[in-house]
Amino acid sequence: MPHRTFFWFMFPSLLAMILFIALPIGSVMTQSLFVKHDQVTIVTENCGPFGCQEEVVVDVEATRALQEADPLGRFNGFGTYTDRNHLAFAEVSEAWNTTESWSEFGSFLMNLPFYRALAFTLSYTAIVTPFVIVLGLAIALGVNSLPRIVKGPTIFISLLPMIVTPLIGGLVLFWMVDADGILGAALQNIFDDPRLSVKASAPLTWLMLFIYGIWHSAPFAFVVFYAGLQTVPSETLEAAQIDGANRWQRIRYVTIPYMMPLVVFVILIQLMDNFRVFEPIVAFSAQANASSLSTFIYDDLRGDTALFGSAAATSMMTIVGVCILLSPVLLRTWRDFNRKRA
Repeated sequence: MPHRTFFWFMFPSLLAMILFIALPIGSVMTQSLFVKHDQVTIVTENCGPFGCQEEVVVDVEATRALQEADPLGRFNGFGTYTDRNHLAFAEVSEAWNTTESWSEFGSFLMNLPFYRALAFTLSYTAIVTPFVIVLGLAIALGVNSLPRIVKGPTIFISLLPMIVTPLIGGLVLFWMVDADGILGAALQNIFDDPRLSVKASAPLTWLMLFIYGIWHSAPFAFVVFYAGLQTVPSETLEAAQIDGANRWQRIRYVTIPYMMPLVVFVILIQLMDNFRVFEPIVAFSAQANASSLSTFIYDDLRGDTALFGSAAATSMMTIVGVCILLSPVLLRTWRDFNRKRA
């Protein structure tokens, strides 16, 4: 294809990527370098029958003029990234020098809001992603071996978690694990503890969020893998069967290697989605026991005094985190591509 033809063929996609991806990211990056202006205050003296008293009040006109002069706010550079609400370089360095054990240092990090959100986000991603891959592949293999007459209803039932809106699904599970819900009451009876509450325990809350994430995301992996199973060459499977390979060996040495590109695709999608976990935490009202980077951004943006600089800094670090997680998979894919070309 001539270079000129290729350029005009790719131009609409490149323009859309610049307008809807590159420019918004650049805007967020710029905003992360600024913080809100401090309010201009003046000291006034109020005198009455019992004497005079100084009072500090906000100079509304001066504050508004300052905001109009610099709409982005006060330039703070990378100070927002390193303050106590984010990476907390000064506090972490001091704790590293003063704490006497790893457990004490870890407890200190978990008391910092950003590291607490990062810990849950990484745990959610590391646990949910592999379970979704394995469970989705297992469901696809099971459905693929069913008789044709029952495949349709089974596929529909398997897709129900993905059809349900994430917020609604989270609320349903939230009501089920409540003390009056079926799961909450069952746990109280099993452990013979009427005070046991899933919502009041941080480990149990994390566990329920992990279970919900697996339940909600597994249908997507199932759909992709099931579609891929329809393209596995039947001749290769029959040849392996003739050579004496059992069902597990055919899956391990024929089906899975053939579907590796789809596995890589699902891994990439799941890593990006799980690292941005948000809806389950809000639906469970679990902010007291679990917070993610996305809920960290949400908390900065809501309320009367939205912290745009703080939210932008967390957004940029989330983007960097996603890139770091995706880099090993992308590098492996690139090496495999070059090996095939050679």
